[in-house]
Amino acid sequence: MNAQRRSVRIGHRDIGDTSPVFITFEAGPTHDGVEAAKALVSHAARAGADGIKFQIVDPDRLVADRKQTISYEVLVDRASGKTETIQESLYEVLARRALTHDQWREVKAHSDSRNLAFFATIAFEDEIKLLQDIGCHSIKIASGDVNHLPFIRKAARTGMCIQLDTGNSTLGEIEAAVDVIRGEGNEDIIIHQCPSGYPAHLDSINLRIITTLRQMFPYPIAFSDHTPGNSMDIAAVAIGANLTEKTISLDRMTRSIEHIMSLEPDEMTGFVKSIRDLEIALGTSRRLLHEAERKRRMAIRRSVFLDAPVRAGQLLHEAAVAFRRPGFGLAPDAFEGVPSARFRRDLPAGHMVTPADIE
Repeated sequence: MNAQRRSVRIGHRDIGDTSPVFITFEAGPTHDGVEAAKALVSHAARAGADGIKFQIVDPDRLVADRKQTISYEVLVDRASGKTETIQESLYEVLARRALTHDQWREVKAHSDSRNLAFFATIAFEDEIKLLQDIGCHSIKIASGDVNHLPFIRKAARTGMCIQLDTGNSTLGEIEAAVDVIRGEGNEDIIIHQCPSGYPAHLDSINLRIITTLRQMFPYPIAFSDHTPGNSMDIAAVAIGANLTEKTISLDRMTRSIEHIMSLEPDEMTGFVKSIRDLEIALGTSRRLLHEAERKRRMAIRRSVFLDAPVRAGQLLHEAAVAFRRPGFGLAPDAFEGVPSARFRRDLPAGHMVTPADIE
């Protein structure tokens, strides 16, 4: 594709290269009921996030094998960072985050009241209708469904922004999913680099794929972070991610999946600030000098100073000169550019030559 880069709108915010990074806090795996979900919404809003994401799951329909297990790490000691690996029924993991449709309406209304864009990962067609009914701002397709083209096609028909997770998928599968979305006339697409693992291991993060995805697709590219701290998000934004998604938790010590790499309430504001500070520091690809920079540079640049007195009419280049700081007088490059200039008046030794002194 490699066409002109597009922007996508979610809620009241544009997402793309000409807009600030969209900061999403992921609360889907780390709440255990409607009140915890609403509390996470409140913390995300106070921290200055742009959006909140959840996972709408129905474990009774999604998990065919109740004996299927999943392994993940939990934090057992804050001071030492000691962890423990837990193996648990996938059904039980998903059941903890299951809410009724009415409860999802309540969470969406709370997000609206806090001016947070609300979107969710879903798994079934009737959940597409739920998101439409509650006014969801975007549909997220899980990485495990990147090849579920019939489902992606139906989601695309809503006209809502489609966010596509790509963990464990090939570039060909991503292209096929994008083609399906575009085939329904929907160009509001965000493609996520989503490393696998809870937490993700360094060798699986592959931040450079963000650059590849930017070259392949004209749509905003996002990074879904599965690591502790903010260093991977900082790096992702620095190389071009337009959206970053970070998991949050009321308590990182919770013995459940994804809490270990989540931000706690007292860390969320700092996370947002780190992204905003980075955006300022990244600046622009153009070489622009602020007025303060122009003034500072003159203090360390050089001017032409007279090492001996001169007479009016004397050639500038016949004078005994030295180049010294500061640079508020005639600059060295300007000195070279006026080989035939003469002094307008008598000047003493030590004088800083200025353009007004010569003709």
